Amino acid sequence: MGVPMSQLIAGMDIGGTKTQVRAVQHDAVVADRTVETATWRSWQLDKEAPNLAALVREVCGGVPAALGVGAHGCDSDAQCIAMRDALAAALGTRVKVVNDAELLVPAAGFRNGIGVVSGTGSIAVSRTPDGHMLAAGGWGWILGDEGSAASLVREAAKAVRGAIDRERFDDPLIGALMKALDTTEVTKLGRLLNATRGAAEWGRYAASVFDAAEQGSPLARHVIHNGAAALAELVGVLVARGADARAVVAGGAVFARQRILFEKFKQAVADISPRSEVVLLTEPPVRGAVEIAAWSLEDMKETR
Repeated sequence: MGVPMSQLIAGMDIGGTKTQVRAVQHDAVVADRTVETATWRSWQLDKEAPNLAALVREVCGGVPAALGVGAHGCDSDAQCIAMRDALAAALGTRVKVVNDAELLVPAAGFRNGIGVVSGTGSIAVSRTPDGHMLAAGGWGWILGDEGSAASLVREAAKAVRGAIDRERFDDPLIGALMKALDTTEVTKLGRLLNATRGAAEWGRYAASVFDAAEQGSPLARHVIHNGAAALAELVGVLVARGADARAVVAGGAVFARQRILFEKFKQAVADISPRSEVVLLTEPPVRGAVEIAAWSLEDMKETR
């Protein structure tokens, strides 16, 4: 942590599927627990706040001096403030809430910057100098989420469709998708994907796109290149809106597992924002939530 704290503080990373709570004292992790988000999430704050407060008390063995939270679904300042107020009231301590993608920058050791996520979905987030949230992307796999697992599969399927229409059957991506979908009939690809509903389900086939790229597939390489470029464009959008782009931190399951996507993303960001330091997050995002909790105590001391 960047700010040593003798008091017990906590961080919480609320993802779409899992929620992690970490308690830290004297820069040492004293407790850490991960639970399924579905076990407590109802999308009703009056019910969720007491459940989360109880989880924090249980992990910490009491009430921490401050709690930092990165929450999936908090996509605006108003939503972050509403969750902050509900949690602070239920827990009786200082709370700071941000979008879960905002944890990437502090988790990587930076105070300011742009966090870019490529997982089941994709989004880029930052803050203006006066603290207002900036977000680009995150519209879901039907409208966008370019560079995400689901989007890469969607674009790969479209590329295969175009190849088949032109009677080009020799690209490795065709066989890779057929194998992933367990079919020997190429014309069934569209029907099988159409029957597979939801971004998480589509995203499970993303590895086949990268496997095909390793086998020399021009189609797969094109899809990955375009996905990385689209993620870099999100950085450009936030830069144009006033984001501090000195640090650009990439995180999420696809970035973590597929180095080629990160390398192409890094190259694309260099064209858009040459002065940015682009890094791949290697720490768990909950570390960023703990940093945010420490900063909130530091800010409180400075205002006294």
